[in-house]
Amino acid sequence: MLKGKKIVLGITGSIAAYKACLIIRGLIKQGAEVQTVITPAGKEFITPITLSALTHKPVISEFFSQRDGTWNSHVDLGLWADAMLIAPCTASTIGKMANGIADNMLITTYLSMKAPVFVAPAMDLDMYAHPSTQKNLDKLRSYGNIIIEPQSGFLASGLEGKGRMDEPENIIKALELYFYDKKDELKGKHIMITAGPTYEKIDPVRFIGNYSSGKMGFAIAEECARRGADVTLVSGPVSLSCSKQIRRINVESCQDMYNAATSEFDKCDAAILCAAVADFKPENAADRKIKREKDDLVIRLSPTQDIAEEVGRRKRQGQILVGFALETDNEDANAKSKLVKKNLDFIVLNSTRNEGTTFRTDDNQIKIITGTDVKEYGKKSKHDVACDIIDELSKLL
Repeated sequence: MLKGKKIVLGITGSIAAYKACLIIRGLIKQGAEVQTVITPAGKEFITPITLSALTHKPVISEFFSQRDGTWNSHVDLGLWADAMLIAPCTASTIGKMANGIADNMLITTYLSMKAPVFVAPAMDLDMYAHPSTQKNLDKLRSYGNIIIEPQSGFLASGLEGKGRMDEPENIIKALELYFYDKKDELKGKHIMITAGPTYEKIDPVRFIGNYSSGKMGFAIAEECARRGADVTLVSGPVSLSCSKQIRRINVESCQDMYNAATSEFDKCDAAILCAAVADFKPENAADRKIKREKDDLVIRLSPTQDIAEEVGRRKRQGQILVGFALETDNEDANAKSKLVKKNLDFIVLNSTRNEGTTFRTDDNQIKIITGTDVKEYGKKSKHDVACDIIDELSKLL
């Protein structure tokens, strides 16, 4: 699948730079042509001579290759490549990419790149977990870059985290999967996705909500767009960004999401209801901040409108409806009941019992349940889970 592909490999100043040699060998073995671009810090970890010997091409590092006016054109590289892969990619380079700080040849090449960009982070686990790094990675995702999730390890706090660059064979596989001919698979299809939480107001400063980050729904939206679909994303209040080709409708409450989703559904070929919608809301929301005047406060709750049930009722022949079920017990039975009750074509089940998945994580572990079958999947990044879900959806469209 990589035969004849032109790959720009960016290498930054990480101890994992030696793995670039394995990446180059793997890409060339598959028939790809590789041009390396290395940062000045990257040359402290691996020599350009080694890289040049593997690629049979001069390594590009500086804007000017000689003192006679000969210069390297980042614009030409951006036009030449079928893909750019930055592996390893340090926290510093991620920050520069996210904020357009073009102070070396690698970043200027990235900013001129017309082809898809793959990023394989490599850093200390605590650095990877830092909010600034995560914010920069979210920016890169919103620009359409594909993040190859790093491997797990342990933070200084003793908690499990990520940071170590993924293995070369997995990085190459990510490129293979991208070039696998699915890019126009959903062309001409209009797909609606709901994502994130809803907030139900108690008063002007308090609300009832949940821990949903929206990452799963946004990953699904990005995968649908990558495969050529016309995507509408109805998003609750989250801090994520999405690609420009995705039409985004921001909402806050269940009622807002209900109105947007039911309005958009009639125009859709398929809908994926991934949002964690509140089942209850305060019966009466105060118009002023509630003061602490006594030891107890009673808030009466009333049910919200059921979005899945309503769009399931409206579903016409030929439309596909996918739901999500997050369960804590009796998972399969509850999901199958919801599948029938909501008139879904299939339901994606995940469970709070699977540690390190669901809310506020980068990973998920799911089952896809239809009326006749149950498919179980291992723990994966939410990007990979999105691919599995859209593979299943594509079979029905």
